[in-house]
Amino acid sequence: MIKSSGIHHITAICGPAKKNFDFYTRVLGLRFVKKTVNFDDPGTYHFYYGDESGSAGTILTFFPWEGAARGKPGAGEVVAITFEIPMGSSAYWTKRLSELDVVFAVDSSANQATIAFHDPDGMALEFIEAGISDEHIGWGLGGVPAEHAIRGFSGATMLVSELEKTGNVMENVLGWTKSTSSTAHGFTRVRYMAPGEEKFGQHVDLLTNSDVEPARSGAGSVHHIAFRAASDLDQSAMVKAAASLGIRATEQKDRNYFRSVYFREPSGVLFEIATDAPGFAVDEPLATLGQALKLPKQYEAHRAKIEAVLVKLD
Repeated sequence: MIKSSGIHHITAICGPAKKNFDFYTRVLGLRFVKKTVNFDDPGTYHFYYGDESGSAGTILTFFPWEGAARGKPGAGEVVAITFEIPMGSSAYWTKRLSELDVVFAVDSSANQATIAFHDPDGMALEFIEAGISDEHIGWGLGGVPAEHAIRGFSGATMLVSELEKTGNVMENVLGWTKSTSSTAHGFTRVRYMAPGEEKFGQHVDLLTNSDVEPARSGAGSVHHIAFRAASDLDQSAMVKAAASLGIRATEQKDRNYFRSVYFREPSGVLFEIATDAPGFAVDEPLATLGQALKLPKQYEAHRAKIEAVLVKLD
């Protein structure tokens, strides 16, 4: 069976572009990997944040819409994104968040303490320490020392209405394995783990209860979650596996930095399967990623008009 080795990226909606850019680069210290536009709405940015090279499993992307109304978390959506920080870095991050007036809470009830907070648009974020110490060093911008820098995704939590059917997709389309199941405060949480030994984006939690209400998309909402495909052939095999469950995917779309197909799983979460190649250095050097506005070929002739309507980030 073809298997997805982990989360590729997560894409969300935000409000003002400058506020989003400042928070993720200057508060969280992520690298601004790519500045481009929404391929379906070229008057809007598409931001990519991640590690030094934009490795799969580290990339959080945003569609900024200046006047977007605040979304409402609910069923059919990723409701929390969990970043991994280095072992021993929790004290650094609680101090930093406090100094920068970011409200947070620490949950020590689980095996690994979790720092929970929200971005400027209300999207739920979490930090969890790595289970072991290793030599991987994060990017560390915005005054964040490299030894404490965000490493990548640990995983994500999805609120679902069809727990068994969504789990079936995780197992029989992506090839992930059910790991743990627990119930607390009326919610059932089931964890699925990616196969293999990739470092980041290795778990997805399915969360449900009998009274979940549907999500309302808007600023602070996750638009979709993307899973890795090692090749076009692997992607095609996962599409066929989805079809066997009665789920129809889109045709493949070229996103310049990966090739994608999309479908909605039974609870309504928009899934993407994205190829690892070609990566973010395909159109600019690694050393200068994110500095210039990069446009897909079909919009290059309209660069002046597009640049005129985009908000300045400096």
